[in-house]
Amino acid sequence: MRVIVQRVIESKVVVDEKIVSEIKNGLLLLVGIEYEDTKDDIEYLTNKISQLRIFDDENGIMNKSIIETNGEILSVSQFTLFASTKKGNRPSYIRAAKGDFSEPMYHIFCFTLSEKIKKEVKKGIFGADMKIHLINDGPVTIIIDSKNKEY
Repeated sequence: MRVIVQRVIESKVVVDEKIVSEIKNGLLLLVGIEYEDTKDDIEYLTNKISQLRIFDDENGIMNKSIIETNGEILSVSQFTLFASTKKGNRPSYIRAAKGDFSEPMYHIFCFTLSEKIKKEVKKGIFGADMKIHLINDGPVTIIIDSKNKEY
C-alpha cells in the first residue's frame, strides 16, 4: 500500500460538478493498493498516519498529530500511485489491484483510520472520475509505502 499524505487547509472531491466530500484543516490522503497488500499493511499505515507529527505546535514546530489538532481526513483511492514508468512513455498499472480487491481494502483502510482518530474519515467515490481540490499547507507532502518501511 502506498499513501501520499498532504497537509491541507482545505480539500474537496467533486464528481459530476457536485461536491461529494470536503474538509477543512487536516490531511488529504491519496491511497494506492496492490494485490500483495494485507490487513497488516492497513494497520501499519493507519498507525503511522494517525500519529504522524506534521502539524505545528504553539511554537510553530511540526510536533502535533491529526488527533492532537482535531483535524479532518479526506481519503481518495488512486490506483495510479502504482504506475510503472520503467519502459516507454505509457505508464503500466499492472501492480495496481483491480476494484474487486482494492475497493474492500480501501474501505477497511478508511474504517480502521476512522477508529484510530475517533472521527469519520471522509472519502471520494471509488472508481469515479473525481476532481480533487486542495490548498496544501506548508506545503507538506509525505509518501508512505507499507512495503518500504523507514524506521
